[in-house]
Amino acid sequence: MAIGKKTTSSVLGAALLLGVGIANIALAGAARQEGLLLTATEVLNDVQGMPDQRLPDTLLAHAYGIAVIPDVTKIAFFFGGRHGNGVLTVRDTLNSPWSNPVFISLTGGSWGLQAGAQSSDIILVFTTKSGVEGVAGGKLTLGADASVAAGPVGRQGSAATDVSFAEIYSYARTRGLFGGIAVDGSVIAIDKSANEALYGKKGVTATEIFSGQAPVPPETAQRFLARLSQSTHTALRGSPAPQADMPAAAQVAPGAASPGAANPAAPAAEAPRTYPLENQN
Repeated sequence: MAIGKKTTSSVLGAALLLGVGIANIALAGAARQEGLLLTATEVLNDVQGMPDQRLPDTLLAHAYGIAVIPDVTKIAFFFGGRHGNGVLTVRDTLNSPWSNPVFISLTGGSWGLQAGAQSSDIILVFTTKSGVEGVAGGKLTLGADASVAAGPVGRQGSAATDVSFAEIYSYARTRGLFGGIAVDGSVIAIDKSANEALYGKKGVTATEIFSGQAPVPPETAQRFLARLSQSTHTALRGSPAPQADMPAAAQVAPGAASPGAANPAAPAAEAPRTYPLENQN
């Protein structure tokens, strides 16, 4: 009888330790994703602080999606490979606030005489809904599923940008320099495990996150959205003011904190909201 009790206690103890271990792994995963969000926010801050090497305001005003992928590592020895993890946020219309962020991965390769390694912060600007919806479906190949071009920078780039030329504009910051980059053939994919870790929901989808059906993300996500909202609202400053009959979903709830409130010169930003996209199986 004593042996049976001892065995039961051992099984219960092992189960408890296993449960604690799983919980610790989940917490570590969430912390890792929050760190990625903080790094992505820093990238936006640094890039938008470059007067002559920043994302053009005109391009930001026409963006339906922004992806920030810090520390993309490229290693090459005849065959080159590129990989990194980042975040993507989208909006339904050019006047809508940005959705909660979805974690993505960027992977690509190249052939040719090459050697060495480097790390870059990559920013992708989506100028059409179709490109964004392709990513929400699970995977998007740049240059095949959506046209991609190295984006212009600075004041001159802002005036010269033809937002209908490409569905996606690509940028990279390497060793302090910022400018357009060729990423044709790279694949953007939804990072399901990272989304599960941050939102604390098993099997959470990009559609659920974009549409606001996922659990509320931590403050680090709101900080990232606030910085992005500040940049895009500045770009939209010259646009006509929203009409009185603007849909309620795009208006700020009474008393809600504005992500752009920290910048007195910028118009009041709307609280982050989302919109639905259909996942493609």
